[in-house]
Amino acid sequence: MKRSYLPISNASLFILLFLVVLFCLNFRLIQPRSTDTVLPFLCVSFAIVYLFFIYQTKKTKPVYLLDFTLFKPPQSCRVPFAAYFEHANLVFDPKTARFQMGVLQNSGLGEDCGLPPTFQYIPPQPTNEAAREEAEHVIFSVVDDLFDKTGIKQMEIDFLIVNCSVFNPIPSLTSMVINRYQMKPSVKSFNLSGMGCSAELIALGLVKDLLQLYPNSYGLIVSTEIITPSLYLGKQRPMLVTNCLFRMGGAAMIVTNRSTDRARAKYELQHLVRTHFGAHDNAYCCVQQEQDEEGHVGISLSKDLPAVAGEALTANLTLLGPTVLPISEKFLFLQNLFRRKFLIFSPKSTTTPPYIPNFRKAFDHFCIHAGGRAVIDDLEKHLRLSPEDVEASRMTLYRFGNTSSSSPWYSLGYVEAKGRMKRGDRVLQIALGGGFKCNSAVWKCIRTVSEMTQGAWVDS
Repeated sequence: MKRSYLPISNASLFILLFLVVLFCLNFRLIQPRSTDTVLPFLCVSFAIVYLFFIYQTKKTKPVYLLDFTLFKPPQSCRVPFAAYFEHANLVFDPKTARFQMGVLQNSGLGEDCGLPPTFQYIPPQPTNEAAREEAEHVIFSVVDDLFDKTGIKQMEIDFLIVNCSVFNPIPSLTSMVINRYQMKPSVKSFNLSGMGCSAELIALGLVKDLLQLYPNSYGLIVSTEIITPSLYLGKQRPMLVTNCLFRMGGAAMIVTNRSTDRARAKYELQHLVRTHFGAHDNAYCCVQQEQDEEGHVGISLSKDLPAVAGEALTANLTLLGPTVLPISEKFLFLQNLFRRKFLIFSPKSTTTPPYIPNFRKAFDHFCIHAGGRAVIDDLEKHLRLSPEDVEASRMTLYRFGNTSSSSPWYSLGYVEAKGRMKRGDRVLQIALGGGFKCNSAVWKCIRTVSEMTQGAWVDS
């Protein structure tokens, strides 16, 4: 695989350019007006050519999304509320079972979300073998569909990234994919773990950086959360919430920097912004894997989570806003900032609330992390969105539950399945994850996407 930068040093580049200019002068391909202007002419010519080379090697190369696929749990994994409550009463004490049922009924999830078979055993059996079977089922399903959908061959993949927070076996999940599809020995693989629900956009950022170095390449990203090992069988309520929210899911996508593939690609990546609040203790501990007094391991969700998520979102959008908002919104924001910060002697300065830009003027579609009803409600209020703007995220939560890092892709799939994605539309994806992280990506639709005849959303 060839690197995109020139395989020569700066000194060699200087000498090469000098020889080229001398050659042109010797054969009168370029003719200065007099001998006094030869040296300045040489310097200017050299500078222009050198800057051109630097520009070609340093400019950002476009990143295209060819297509993506979503995992659809089979009917055998469907767990209606009545079945969940009956099973919980057999596994947990009545008080713990009632608490989980109350959370589930107010979670925004529907009756068709899928749980792995091990959750339905009495007692549940979250073994390593069961987790590997779930991983193979989810990952192989989406990757098979993706190769069939795009026509890309397994041997054409140059980069492979799999993100899964909790389940990290040896050999790794990337090795499992390479073995299954017999990928070439030179494929560069990365296995991301412990990155939470925002890991998908972290993987996307990694592929984006790799595609800046390696021309004419394909990157395969697989985003999932294997929930078998995250089943919590204790009594601590902060850890029981994850049993009620997280469900089976996964997504796979192929991105490329090949200009010849632009015509058949769906989207072009325009911006990707990552913010991390791990330096703050309350943010660092708000989503944490812990062990209770009885030895049960689970993921604890702190009461500080909504406040931390709001701060992280504000910080992320503060960085993203100047690059995407129209001039009118930027002016209103600066005007509000001036009133609050500089007119300190005005009585109105203390009562003027911060101005929240209207992001609906910058984006046509919003794919928000479907972490739960409260998460979507907070983001809707914080971004001043309409119910139609968060419809895709609410429907994702209702139909598939919290699928962790793959949930923004389920939302994007919903928009496509409805036939709403038109050429030129801009999409904002927002993901929140433990640590605490907030990541966002901006896509521009290259071609109109017609209503789908197959996929995870067809029968919904």
